[in-house]
Amino acid sequence: MNTNHKSDFRISSLKRLKFYSSFKKYSKSKKIVEKLKYIIKKEGAKNILLFVPLDLEVNIKPLILELRRAKKGVFVPFMQDDSFKMVRYRLPLNKKRFGIYEPQNSFFKPKKIDLAIVPIVGVDSLNKRIGFGKGMYDRFFYRLGYKPTIVFTQLVLCKSKEILSDNYDIKADYIITG
Repeated sequence: MNTNHKSDFRISSLKRLKFYSSFKKYSKSKKIVEKLKYIIKKEGAKNILLFVPLDLEVNIKPLILELRRAKKGVFVPFMQDDSFKMVRYRLPLNKKRFGIYEPQNSFFKPKKIDLAIVPIVGVDSLNKRIGFGKGMYDRFFYRLGYKPTIVFTQLVLCKSKEILSDNYDIKADYIITG
């Protein structure tokens, strides 16, 4: 894998996502959330890892609220060292490094997650995740010790025709775009 190709792909994907997020984010997010609800139901997921969206990511906040009302286990990342741990989604959210919002830290040990909804910058030809380049999701899933169903989300599909990933990059079971 050529690091320059991966970096160039990441930069062009981020530009494309910023463009889409300013124009069609609302309607695309709404469609994606409907598809996510279908997958959650199909998979019978009870404990779900989600994310608190950044501006250029799919707005899944309505899904988070709906899952909480349905008494599902709703977890989000809490950055810790070179990765993150799962914490229960709860308010208030605090802005942390990289502009990411998180709930307070918790010492509650979450149950095993059935499904993880993961934001992406893009995917390569193997459907492996290209993220922001910090490797946090890759380390998290490696250390998890089991593989839940993984769903990638993105406002518009940014897919490379090349293999850009490394062996440790996570792969999707589903890729949902608008």
